[in-house]
Amino acid sequence: MKKLLLFLCALNLASISWTSAEDVKTNKKPNIVVILTDDLGFSDLGCYGSEIATPHLDQLAKKGLRFSQFYNTAKCHSSRVSLLSGQYCAQAGDTKLTSAVIIPEVLAPAGYFTAMSGKWHLDREPTDFGFHRFFGHLSGSTNYYAGDNTFCLNGKPWSVPEKDFYTTVANVDHALHFLDEARATKKPWFLYVAFNAPHAPLQPLEVDFKKYLGRYDVGWDEIRTVRLEKQKQLGLFGREIAASSRPDHVPTWEKLGPAIRSWEARRMAAYAALIDRVDQEIGRLVSNLSAKGELENTIIVFLSDNGACPYDRKSSAAELDPCQASVTWSDSTGWAWARNSPFRYYKQNQYEGGISTPAIVHWPAGITRSVGSIVHSPAHLVDVLPTLAEAAGVSMPTTYPDRTPAALAGISLLPILQGKEINSRPPLHFVFETDRALRDGDWKLVSFRNQPWELYNMANDRTETQNLANQHPDITERMIGQWRDMAKYTPSGALPESSGNAKKAQNHTHPEWTDFEKKTPFNRKKKPKK
Repeated sequence: MKKLLLFLCALNLASISWTSAEDVKTNKKPNIVVILTDDLGFSDLGCYGSEIATPHLDQLAKKGLRFSQFYNTAKCHSSRVSLLSGQYCAQAGDTKLTSAVIIPEVLAPAGYFTAMSGKWHLDREPTDFGFHRFFGHLSGSTNYYAGDNTFCLNGKPWSVPEKDFYTTVANVDHALHFLDEARATKKPWFLYVAFNAPHAPLQPLEVDFKKYLGRYDVGWDEIRTVRLEKQKQLGLFGREIAASSRPDHVPTWEKLGPAIRSWEARRMAAYAALIDRVDQEIGRLVSNLSAKGELENTIIVFLSDNGACPYDRKSSAAELDPCQASVTWSDSTGWAWARNSPFRYYKQNQYEGGISTPAIVHWPAGITRSVGSIVHSPAHLVDVLPTLAEAAGVSMPTTYPDRTPAALAGISLLPILQGKEINSRPPLHFVFETDRALRDGDWKLVSFRNQPWELYNMANDRTETQNLANQHPDITERMIGQWRDMAKYTPSGALPESSGNAKKAQNHTHPEWTDFEKKTPFNRKKKPKK
């Protein structure tokens, strides 16, 4: 039955009759789907180099566009703020959104039915910010099988069933129900699906987990090599790039003991299974749109909130299968290195590995650029709102009850979808705690945890292997001034004036990265009941 469903889904996608951009002028406003994953690495999709099965997202990329330089904020909550508001997190009023008007509040007055399913992670509830419907959790992460006590349905508490519940599946179940409600109104609709996956705890469905068992016994060195070669074959970056080198904190696979290798291989199998399930559920959503005749004039945007997560926090019961609520596996720094191929570093760091997201835009009726194209122009989550507003023919409000909206930080990417180029854009500002960066044209300034500023030329060195700060002190100082000016424009309590001015560089380490010197990879003291 499962194979038949996947076949029918693929058949529906293949049989679509694509319409031209001219048809948009006479059709109703486009429907909109924004899909956000949590902690997905840059190379975790097939169309970005992965060995993980993501056929539905690969198909959307094939019939739409991919971006090779699309940025997030390297952190869960701030990426959500930027995506929804078109502003940097602090500029928008952080999680309270006190200086922002977000996507549903822009689209609803223009006649859109608005709905959300999944992870919120901001203050109050989605129904307080223009969403007509909401199902999901308000927390930053949740148990996939048991949920938590923050689940809501349309502004009211919702109790997670004791059995036959899985968060990723439930997200799309409710999303499809909301779409049925939207269709009954005869209005265009906006749907925001924010998956918890593949955020820890790593709790896949058993059918998905078994699919990948044994696949990662070869280790992260081999997987990274294969991903790099596939990225090269895909022409993902439009030119040859040199992959970043192995960091000191990630050992070669061969140096690990047998027990740790076995544990790490199973841990990556759980990751892969979570991503596979996301793709299956997206396939179910896309198949529904196709069956309803809506896919041609629906804008689908797919993104991740940050790069792969390296934080190896407490794991329970590594000797058991993770396909149950009582087993909670954490992340692995070694696999995060492979999953962010070809870049350096991870979630919360402002190097490319922390801020680069796979980004797919699919809109057959509105994209005039050659389908399957890879766009190399830099873009950011702050560009999503202005792009959707222009595509829907909606003006941004300058006032809003109880709020004073700040100016948008992003720009519309609609010209790119229409085959044009954006020759210049405002600099892109990045900050989380003491990790920070600035991207201005081809130049990027970056600092690791308040260490000295580093300078890279993105046109020649996308993987940040050659620090040019000493060779170009004039550019470095100019961009430091730019960063500080923008920091004043986007105020935050975590922006000390000494940022990036440490007198001496230190090793790049973090206390929550995996310590591979430990004798055991997990805590055996407590075992949950099977």
